[in-house]
Amino acid sequence: MDALGAHLLLELKECDAELLDDLPYVREILTRAVVEAGATIVGDTFHKFEPLGVTGIIAIAESHIGVHTWPEYSYAAADIFTCGESLRPYRAAELIIQGLRCGDPSITEIKRGMVVPRAVAAGLR
Repeated sequence: MDALGAHLLLELKECDAELLDDLPYVREILTRAVVEAGATIVGDTFHKFEPLGVTGIIAIAESHIGVHTWPEYSYAAADIFTCGESLRPYRAAELIIQGLRCGDPSITEIKRGMVVPRAVAAGLR
């Protein structure tokens, strides 16, 4: 079976709290991750919460990259959902982890859209 995409879930503990609350910086890190991973930006939206926190998503032709931050806990949750072969999602994850100065990252990969090729499904092997 083939997957249509990969979805990386990033648990980012022990991040730099000041960076997590800096919307322009968070936007810059996500944008750099998208570009260096080889994706194509089609739009984005970011929001600064009061008193703390940032959320943002970059829509890419290959799907999306998003982040939600909790500076008071030095924690961020990010996800990188990709389809296609050209994007390097682990490169994007590495750049986000480094950019947020994360001391305790973990990555879980989920295969999305597990499909059976049509010929196999039709019994035409």
